Amino acid sequence: MINGNVDMEVDITATEVEAVLEQLDGTKSEGPDNLHPRILKELAREIASPLARIFKQSINSGVVPYDWRIANVVPIFKKGNKSDPGNYRPVSLTSVVCKVLEKILREKVVKDIEVNGNWDELQHGFTKGRSCQTNLISFFEKVTDYLDKGNAVDIIYLDFSKAFDTVPHGELLVKLEKMGMNMKVVRWIRNWLKGRLQRVVLKGELSGWKEVTSGVPQGSVLGPILFNLFITDLGTKSGNVLIKFADDTKLGGIANTEKDRDTIQEDLNHLVNWSNRNRMKYNSEKCKVMHLGINNKNFGYTLGAHQLEATEEEKDLGVLVDSRMTMSRQCDTAVKKANAILGCIRRGISCKDKEVLVPLYKALVRPHLEYCVQFWCPMFKKDEFKLEQVQRRATRMIRGMEKLPYERRLKELGLFSLAKRRLRGDMLALYKYIRGVNVREGEELFKFSTNVG
Repeated sequence: MINGNVDMEVDITATEVEAVLEQLDGTKSEGPDNLHPRILKELAREIASPLARIFKQSINSGVVPYDWRIANVVPIFKKGNKSDPGNYRPVSLTSVVCKVLEKILREKVVKDIEVNGNWDELQHGFTKGRSCQTNLISFFEKVTDYLDKGNAVDIIYLDFSKAFDTVPHGELLVKLEKMGMNMKVVRWIRNWLKGRLQRVVLKGELSGWKEVTSGVPQGSVLGPILFNLFITDLGTKSGNVLIKFADDTKLGGIANTEKDRDTIQEDLNHLVNWSNRNRMKYNSEKCKVMHLGINNKNFGYTLGAHQLEATEEEKDLGVLVDSRMTMSRQCDTAVKKANAILGCIRRGISCKDKEVLVPLYKALVRPHLEYCVQFWCPMFKKDEFKLEQVQRRATRMIRGMEKLPYERRLKELGLFSLAKRRLRGDMLALYKYIRGVNVREGEELFKFSTNVG
């Protein structure tokens, strides 16, 4: 589909449409057109052929129906002051029918971008085989390598202000053309973005319709991919480390001398220039610098006219990273969250049978103890004990297990210790880096020994 700005027809088959319809989640909400995903899923075979004709006609004519360009926006609270509108993430509920077409288009676009070598190697968000964990491992592998060699390291955490909502349509479309995207697809995307309307839905109340003049819809299928393509050319001028997860960006480099500091500052200036050219703004108050290393001179940095504030710890993609890099603070945070939920279960669930409590523990408690744990695996015995203690407490809550030894409880409940689960997770992650989807990153992480026997 991408081949030097060709203008060729896009083929969409009934088989493709039916496959996507059958994968719809029937529990999700409908969009403003009131076509519920459950109905579409149950009628997949009957409506696949006519929908395929509609989709093909829409793509090749570049015309997007009105109902596909309107959205109900639901504000999702992030953190901070609940009375501040800036602390809410706007999620768009759009037409499910349009999302079906977007999924088909996404697969075609991603495949062609990868074939043509236009994919962003620094991007880990909304990318097959990559995740928050791969982002953290790739970045901090380089950082810890610098530290192990006795260097001071400075990390700059960067945050765009309302990134998805402020992408300028004109600049985005120009970049898509430069990547060689099929012009029929570019024209369809232009029409899909043009004349969009949205309204806020909150507790059953509806606001009036407002026109959307910039941004990619959060909650759409194509939105994240288009955002990734838009910031593909965001990079550094030096050999410093830059990595992205959607709009979350961090920059790191050696900071032993004034010259090292100037190199990092030049990269920051380059990133600011990029944001100005692309009409994107950094949220300067949320951009921070973290100084790592025993002999760190705590250099100062500016983002435009703003002096960056130094921080001792930062929530990095959900993991609490501190300047000592011990991960004890992250361990304490994970244990605190898990214990709080475990306490709610103990107080709120009267039935203590294993058929009830084990699924609740697996779904609500254990994920907090294992999120990205292949990155922040505890370094100290005391932290290992804290994590395991949560599972000890959870298994002791179950009727008939109160007086049994911990290993016996695990066997009776079909569970493994968290330490064994981490080891298994390590092996699975290692396989992905050596033989699986993360082989490219694995080449930087591991070197095969030349000594055999």
